[in-house]
Amino acid sequence: MRLTKGTDIALRIAMRLTVTHGDEAPTTREVAGAVGVPYTHAAKVVSRLQHLGIVEARRGRGGGLTLTAAGRAASIGRLVRELEGAGDVVGCEDDPPCPLRSACRLRGALRDAQEAFFAALDPITVEDLAGPPTGPLLLTLSSRPAD
Repeated sequence: MRLTKGTDIALRIAMRLTVTHGDEAPTTREVAGAVGVPYTHAAKVVSRLQHLGIVEARRGRGGGLTLTAAGRAASIGRLVRELEGAGDVVGCEDDPPCPLRSACRLRGALRDAQEAFFAALDPITVEDLAGPPTGPLLLTLSSRPAD
């Protein structure tokens, strides 16, 4: 299974925000630069993370992004499920629909494999991802604005 680019960006942003300190609240542009993604993509992802209660975004002077307490404790499995949606791994219902869909055993097996993938991520929290050696590396990432 391959995660969408949006989910990848969301996890990187959450990890970067995990290592920010008390009064530090980087802007979306700064975080985008630090994790190496275009600002426009980061802005969309931050909006989604805000909607999920993972990130708090404040506008204006003294504003910026912070990871919420719920965001720090969020299960990676739950977060990936939310970001990826409930879709199947394969497109059985695509146009045209697969002619095997009414008697296919592959779809169920792939659904079970997908759930096993998420279940393996369930015990890991966003904060866990920022432990050594990742946390110290995250602190060294430049906060220069991305284009």
